[in-house]
Amino acid sequence: MTIDIEKIAPPFLKTLEEFRQLVDSADTFLFDCDGVLFLGTQLTENAKVLLDMLRSSGKKVIFVTNNSTKSRRQLKAHFDSLGLDASLEECFGSAYASAVYLSEVLKFPKDKKVYVFGHEGIEEELDEVGIAHIGGSVSTRLYIESPLTVTYFKDPEDREFTPPIDYSQYPPDPSVGAVLCGADNWINWKKITKAVIYLHDPECRLVLTNPDATFPIGGSLFPAAGSMSAPIVYAAKQTPIVIGKPSKTMMDAVIAHHHINPARTIMIGDNLHTDIEFGINSGIRTLLVMGGVTKYEHIYGENPSPVVPTYVINRAGDLAALAKQ
Repeated sequence: MTIDIEKIAPPFLKTLEEFRQLVDSADTFLFDCDGVLFLGTQLTENAKVLLDMLRSSGKKVIFVTNNSTKSRRQLKAHFDSLGLDASLEECFGSAYASAVYLSEVLKFPKDKKVYVFGHEGIEEELDEVGIAHIGGSVSTRLYIESPLTVTYFKDPEDREFTPPIDYSQYPPDPSVGAVLCGADNWINWKKITKAVIYLHDPECRLVLTNPDATFPIGGSLFPAAGSMSAPIVYAAKQTPIVIGKPSKTMMDAVIAHHHINPARTIMIGDNLHTDIEFGINSGIRTLLVMGGVTKYEHIYGENPSPVVPTYVINRAGDLAALAKQ
């Protein structure tokens, strides 16, 4: 199908003047990462040039990702390994966003603790904001299936994958003020049970790091945080607070920490239903990057998506052409 990009809305940015107007109109650029700045371990074309240009122009750059398994420190290490030279302040994963939301938005009580259903990235971020926690992981290693598969459990009981006979060993704990659920590659019945028991307390809040059902690797789709937390949501019968994209809650956390002006902020991403919908829900402008999970026909075809970005561009790195001016 032939696409006439001259006659469509949203505008398809392709000239230096359009690039300049976009960059000049914003102070903060929120970036999705995989598919926009890099593909796996390979940077996308001119991604580093673009980020360096924005920083040198006094723009704020923030990497917004739904990955809940990594802390800001771990995200920074990954970005640095790709040559992006990220700062901790620029990294905003869903684990950190969840910790910020609990601390700065919900004002989580100092005398309460969080039950963590997820990886050590969540625990590290809770430590950073001074919130006590149980569950999650520690340095006790457990090998599952092969010596290359290592996980960490704080409670030795959580290492067992068979249901208990004595159900009385799961008492409620009024000191648990929230259950924070992220991706957990070693999900089991006992961990789900603990979370649900804590949530029987109507004062205990259920918080999900992100709603993603799956994540792609090597052409296949694997269960993500949203799928892993589904049994807890269903059994607890409590409407969760969802942090990650496309929820506006993620933006509330970004604003609470970075004090940015939404009117001068742009979200750049390649996924209509996470990145672009996140921007729309948050009341900010969006720039859709083509060539990733979103194709031209999704925007300009006969049956376009109801999720419409503010602008469209071929690659995020195309904006780097301004660096040569």
